[in-house]
Amino acid sequence: MRKVIDLQMRLGEQSIGDIVLDTKSRDDIPKLLRGLQFIYMTPAVRSVVFSILEEILPVRKVGGSKKKVDPNTGRPGMTQWTILVLGVLRLGLNEDYDRIHELANQHKTVRQMLGHDDWIDETKYELQTIKDNLKLFTPEILDRINQEVVRAGHTVLKKSLEDDIVGRCDSFVVETNVHFPTDINLLQDAIRKTMDVCVKLSDLNGLDGWRNHSYHQRQFKKQYRIVQRLKHSTSKDEDKRQQKQAEIKDSHRVYLDQARIHLTRAEQTRKKSPRDCLETTILLQNLDMYMDHARRQIDQIDQRVLREELIPHKEKVFSIFEPHTDWISKGKAGVPVELGLRVCIVEDEDRFILHHKVMEKCTDDQVAVPIVDETKKRFPELCAISMDKGFHSPKNQIELKERLECVVLPKKGRLSQKDKEREFEPEFSRLRRQHSAVESAINALEVHGLDKCLDHGIDGFKRYVALAVVARNIHRLGAILRQQDRDKELRKRGPYNKKAA
Repeated sequence: MRKVIDLQMRLGEQSIGDIVLDTKSRDDIPKLLRGLQFIYMTPAVRSVVFSILEEILPVRKVGGSKKKVDPNTGRPGMTQWTILVLGVLRLGLNEDYDRIHELANQHKTVRQMLGHDDWIDETKYELQTIKDNLKLFTPEILDRINQEVVRAGHTVLKKSLEDDIVGRCDSFVVETNVHFPTDINLLQDAIRKTMDVCVKLSDLNGLDGWRNHSYHQRQFKKQYRIVQRLKHSTSKDEDKRQQKQAEIKDSHRVYLDQARIHLTRAEQTRKKSPRDCLETTILLQNLDMYMDHARRQIDQIDQRVLREELIPHKEKVFSIFEPHTDWISKGKAGVPVELGLRVCIVEDEDRFILHHKVMEKCTDDQVAVPIVDETKKRFPELCAISMDKGFHSPKNQIELKERLECVVLPKKGRLSQKDKEREFEPEFSRLRRQHSAVESAINALEVHGLDKCLDHGIDGFKRYVALAVVARNIHRLGAILRQQDRDKELRKRGPYNKKAA
């Protein structure tokens, strides 16, 4: 049984609207809670957000398909309002699940926001319960919540629905939680996980062949360390260089031979494993995945080291655990390479993030038109946008002008006389000078969770980014409301007490 929030108040419980937040605190928690409090206490916003939260339900498998559980039956689960509050705190504070677990059980103001009283209600949340429920969010649900948060922010700033919106667009890299990839350490990861899965299959089905798996893993890792320490010779003597190169190739051959032996044994275990239970089927799927990674790395090491051939970039994988990870080099000083995915955001002049897009296997110029279309679909008031040169292409210039009144998109390379006239127009120059403010939004996202994605898989990556955008907008909404609250207090004190305050 699921509820958005339990409307029946208990003895000692305080209404969310009556929670007093410290307006002088410089911590992020009061700002996030103030934004959430406004959403709850504003009927027009609350009704829409709560209707969206009702769609957050666990999924169970029925036959070969997935089906959401009935919210009116079963045991009481975590309320959807609690899921939203804890999710916003996790990304807004850039903390792990352990810190959120502690806040949910021990932080007085957070518990009041979750609907618990101070002295009678001893409700405690388990760590795994928090993890499972926060994973019920989907990027689509979070995107709809984000639209309502942005509109609520515009309402607080007294903007009408007819007011034009000017956007700023830029992209940045969100790193995945992976180690630096090399051919040999990716093969070591693949063989290690292959052996781990084979051990589980053997224990589950009573198979033999992996009694000494710990010894074999140590031996394989020892050979990996030998290969890892080898360095190419810098000697000017041709004989010494050839001797060193032969030594490197011999060590890699031994390393690859051991990997092939382990793959052969894993294939035998795979054939012997019955497919009569769900757990075995899942383990076999994981085994096939890790074995495919291992075979690919063996082929690439053989191609690169033994045959001395180049490997095309599109054939490389930079993590067997996060295969969506891309190798990105943006030419930044001190940052030669970043491992992750690009994320493109559109921010308005009030510093709310209107929309975002995770860029899989595409560049800035390929995403320029789609992200404007998607943003304009959500906010039809968008009339102008500024971008940097990375988004430029002749086609983009034409298509964006058809969609918006003003497009600030500088051209790459030498400018023609017509381009100079366009880029020196007063409105173009004004918006181009303001474009750098989008870096502040990017920095705020990185500080509040988007420096590195801690969730797994491409679905987890998209959910993590979407939740970070919602948390950032709620943080911005809370900061505006807190400033308005402080200004209201100063007005009540009168002109003579403002300096004392």
